[in-house]
Amino acid sequence: MNPIHYISQYLTNIIDIFLVITIIILLFRWLRGTTATRIITGLILVYAIWKVVSLFHLTVLSEILGQIIQVGVILLVIIFQPEIRKFLYMLGNRKFFKWVARNSKEEDFDDDIDSIVRACKRMSASQTGALIIIARKNSLNEIIGTGEQIDALVSRELLENIFFKNSPLHDGAVVIKKHRIVAARCILPVSKSDTLPTDVGLRHRSAVGITSETDAIAVIVSEQTGQISVSMQGQLQQHISPTVLKQKLLGKIEM
Repeated sequence: MNPIHYISQYLTNIIDIFLVITIIILLFRWLRGTTATRIITGLILVYAIWKVVSLFHLTVLSEILGQIIQVGVILLVIIFQPEIRKFLYMLGNRKFFKWVARNSKEEDFDDDIDSIVRACKRMSASQTGALIIIARKNSLNEIIGTGEQIDALVSRELLENIFFKNSPLHDGAVVIKKHRIVAARCILPVSKSDTLPTDVGLRHRSAVGITSETDAIAVIVSEQTGQISVSMQGQLQQHISPTVLKQKLLGKIEM
């Protein structure tokens, strides 16, 4: 084989693989925090199994998995048509590369922790119910879209005012993202897990629901008892002190 042709083919394969990986990464970043991520992951898993099955020449099973993939891709396009259209529109926007660079950075909310902890301490003392969601890598765009947009700096005073019992925004959750309170009165998925204590209310189940589906952190203040709880990765820890809450938010104490 001509060495030049061999090198050219090798470079083409590398570029091909690189572009596919780049597209997959960008797609996951765009859809992270939504149910689409799990569906795409499932399709990728089915595709991998299909390739393995084809390698062993299991004809019937290979045919079935191939049909599932074809139908799955069509359903994905239909179900997530608005997101795909928005993504394609963004590809033609000159701000696209700024968005890629911004989303490649790790979020650090350490500066907001003091305000959150102090607000929870005061609301605990007054038995003011609260549900605070801290976004990390997952965007939570679907959750944010269900609430009232705020876009304000994180502060103890604002958190207390939002959850004040006579406030029109006190029901639902507050979402904190990129050092700002982006929305209030947000609706969260409710966990139906049988492992949760029977005495926990809707706030606690909602906190477990959102942290089971995303990498967000949820902080809860009980309206009945004033107790502070925290949820991460679908786990719930109740009756913690403000000091312990701060350590958990800083990542110094595991669940």
